[in-house]
Amino acid sequence: MALYSGAFCFHGVPTVTLESLRHKEWAVKSYGLSRSRVVSKSQLKVKVKAFSGDGGSVESNDSSLVVCFGEMLIDFVPTISGLSLAEAPAFKKAPGGAPANVAVGIARLGGSSAFIGKVGADEFGYMLADILKENNVCNEGMLFDPGARTALAFVTLRSDGEREFMFYRNPSADMLLQESELNYDLIRKAKIFHYGSISLITEPCKSAHIAAAKTAKDAGAVLSYDPNLRLPLWPSADSAIEGILSIWDTADIIKISEEEISFLTRGEDPFDDAVVRKLFHPNLKLLLVTEGPGGCRYYTKEFSGRVKGLKVDAVDTTGAGDAFVAGILSQLATDLSLLEKEDKLRDALLFANACGALTVKERGAIPALPNKDAVLNAIFKTVA
Repeated sequence: MALYSGAFCFHGVPTVTLESLRHKEWAVKSYGLSRSRVVSKSQLKVKVKAFSGDGGSVESNDSSLVVCFGEMLIDFVPTISGLSLAEAPAFKKAPGGAPANVAVGIARLGGSSAFIGKVGADEFGYMLADILKENNVCNEGMLFDPGARTALAFVTLRSDGEREFMFYRNPSADMLLQESELNYDLIRKAKIFHYGSISLITEPCKSAHIAAAKTAKDAGAVLSYDPNLRLPLWPSADSAIEGILSIWDTADIIKISEEEISFLTRGEDPFDDAVVRKLFHPNLKLLLVTEGPGGCRYYTKEFSGRVKGLKVDAVDTTGAGDAFVAGILSQLATDLSLLEKEDKLRDALLFANACGALTVKERGAIPALPNKDAVLNAIFKTVA
C-alpha cells in the first residue's frame, strides 16, 4: 500500500475551510450549516458548553475542553461477522477515526470537546464535519482539502468481533495537514489535548502533530496519548515502534492495550507489572492498560490496580478503546485531582469501562458510542 510521498503534496492548492464553504449555496445544502444544538447538563456534573456559530465554537470561559487531534475517516463494516472482505455481502458505512471518535464520545457524555484535522473536500468529508456538528463537537479546527480524498477503511469482523483493517489513503487528506494550517487559538483553550500515533507516520502531518502538542503543553494542557497501533499504515514494525515511542515521554496520560505492550516491548508479557512499568516514564501521571472485557489496569507513581469490565455480547469492537478514552477524559476534564485520588479514579475507570462495553454491542465506532444515561444504567445494573 502506497503512503504519502513528496509527489503528492499538492503544493499551491488552497485548503477549504468552513469560512470559505459558508458562502457557497451547495455547501449550505450539503453541509447543513446551522447553529449547533445545546447539550443538556450531565448527571455527572460535567460542565457543558453551548457551541455557537457555523459548525460550532468554544466559549472563551470554557475550562473543561478536550481537543482531539488527528484523523477522521469512513469505516466500512461488513453486515455479517466472520467473513473476509471478499465474502462480505454488504458493508455498513460508519464514521470513525480514533481522535474523532473520542471527541464525539466526550460530547455524547455531556462533555466539551473539539476536533482538529483535515478531510477531503468531498461528500464524505462534508458528511463527517456535519456529524461532528450534530454531536456538539466544535469543528472550527477542521479543514477540507480539495486535492485529496477523505480516508476510507474497510474493517473485517471475525466471529469474535475482533477486527482486521484495509486502508485507502494514498494519500488521504488527514496526512496533508500542515503546521501553518493549525488553529492555535483553539489548541491553547484545551484543558486536555488528545492524540494518537497515526498522525506521526508521514509529513507534513507529523510536524503539525508535534507543533500542536507543544502549543498545548506550553499553554498548560494535559497531554493524552493513545498509540492506537495500525501496523499496516507504517512502513515497517521497527518504524512503528520508533515513531510511537518518539513522543512517549511528552505525554501526561497514556492509554495502551495488551497487544500494544507486547508490540512495543518486542514480545514481553503484557500482564507482568514489571514489563508495564518499563513504559512508565518519569513525568507520566497515569498509564492505563485496557484488557477488553477484562476491564483495565491503572498505574501512577503512588498506586496501581485493576478495575473489572462489564460483560456484554460483542458484535463489533471497533471504537471500544476510543469510548473508554472518552469516558475517562470526560471525567478528568472536570476534575484532574482524580489522578491523585485512587478511589475516585477507580469510579471514573468503571465509568470508562462501561463506555467501552456498550460500544461493542453495535456495529461501527461513532454510531455505537453511548450517551451518559446508557452508561449510568449499565453501571447500575452491574452493581445492583
